[in-house]
Amino acid sequence: VVFARGSGQPVGLGDVGDAFVGSLQEQLAGLNVNVYPVEYPASTDYRNSAVLGESDATAHIQATVANCPKTKLVLGGYSQGASVIAMSSNALPAPVANHVVAVALFGPPSSPYSTSLWGGPLPVLASSYRPKTIDFCLTGDIYCEDSGSVVPHLMYVQDGKTVEAATFVASRLRAGQSVS
Repeated sequence: VVFARGSGQPVGLGDVGDAFVGSLQEQLAGLNVNVYPVEYPASTDYRNSAVLGESDATAHIQATVANCPKTKLVLGGYSQGASVIAMSSNALPAPVANHVVAVALFGPPSSPYSTSLWGGPLPVLASSYRPKTIDFCLTGDIYCEDSGSVVPHLMYVQDGKTVEAATFVASRLRAGQSVS
């Protein structure tokens, strides 16, 4: 699992990533689930911060595919981290998509408000990743809806979306996808 935390969250997976990975590990008990928290500032200098995250995520994903070609990858991100994953999906060579079993995005920036913070068009997930993606935007989340507030943006764990995403990912892994 390669996961990028949201803006302002401490180094590591952040609360959404921790909850998602924890649920996935529970659902895949007995399987080896390695986790890589994307290393980047996750700062409010959104675009520059995300560029650093994209570079780190892309390098790690490519190294994993090169060194462990049978490993099935899961990509995930929350808030700014979702933008990092979207940017990586576009930066990676096309064949890498065949190694990615699932993508889980929580509160991906896509609203006019997020566009203003970013300073232009926001990154979107590459088309080859979309069919294997679960993407959550809670009602009233100003970062991915046209209006609202920050409160729903902070509720993905409490609303059970991390468990729902883990269930989606686990089912994709069980549906004939080998894990190594």
